[in-house]
Amino acid sequence: MNNFTSASTFFLMGFTDIREIQILHAVFFLPIYLAALFGNLLIITLITKDHCLHTPMYFFLKNLSFLDLCLISITVPKSIMNSLMNHNSISFFGCVSQVFFFFLLATTEVALLTVMSYDRYVAICLPLRYDVIMSHRSCVEMAASSWLSGGLNAILHTASTFSIPMCGSPEVHQFFCDVPQLLSLTCSFNMGELVVIGISLVFDFGCFVFIAISYIHIFSTVLKLSSRESRSKAFSTCLPHLLVVTLFLSSGFFAYLHSLPKSPSLLDLLISVFYTVDMKMSLRKLRKKLKKILRARNIQREKFDQLFFMK
Repeated sequence: MNNFTSASTFFLMGFTDIREIQILHAVFFLPIYLAALFGNLLIITLITKDHCLHTPMYFFLKNLSFLDLCLISITVPKSIMNSLMNHNSISFFGCVSQVFFFFLLATTEVALLTVMSYDRYVAICLPLRYDVIMSHRSCVEMAASSWLSGGLNAILHTASTFSIPMCGSPEVHQFFCDVPQLLSLTCSFNMGELVVIGISLVFDFGCFVFIAISYIHIFSTVLKLSSRESRSKAFSTCLPHLLVVTLFLSSGFFAYLHSLPKSPSLLDLLISVFYTVDMKMSLRKLRKKLKKILRARNIQREKFDQLFFMK
């Protein structure tokens, strides 16, 4: 069997080789991608230009929107182009790039979602210390740490995944270069990447535990509030965030922990679509809060924060 080299080409088998379904796939995903692209750009622009929104929550939301925009852009456009042109190849370096940027952005997003849960914990449970704890410098440091953890994880995954020669048919049974599929092409058992996957899962589980503990404290504090309106607004702010984290991490755990069949089932493909595309749609629940604020521009920002976030 021939080994893969830097001049090799992978073939992304995607969902089907039926031409009509390929066109349907492109027609379905193109509007989703464009909506995510322009929606996130709009959010980033509005938060940047509106000084009333220069608060820790919206600083992290802007970072999250940028991650959202980039994460969906490294997989979906290539898949749409392949479907339209009936051309499913991707270069070796293109595949390496997809693996690197996927883990960079996905890991950073998990870390940033964890930071956002801490921001809500401080705002609701420690309101008098909020401005001190969540200072601009602290927010920048936490965001930078999230990016640093994502970069380190991406380097480890990329280096270990492609450290073992790959043999046989260069067919990747996914619509992008997914690590579990690439591991099935290696000439020998890739223990290094399995160790890195284990470290990543421990990191993700640790983030989930931290988020869960934060929300236990948040909900216990919220339930003590006498105002029904305050409780309702707190839950409407926090529950979408918790739902997004739970669904994203659970789909990732399923994709990387279950045994990989030789030919992935429809469920495997749908899970991959979920944590690369559908999660972006779920994040819009968070963005609805931004839209409400922008519609209420006549209300002073300080007064609105006291009402909505109980600072």
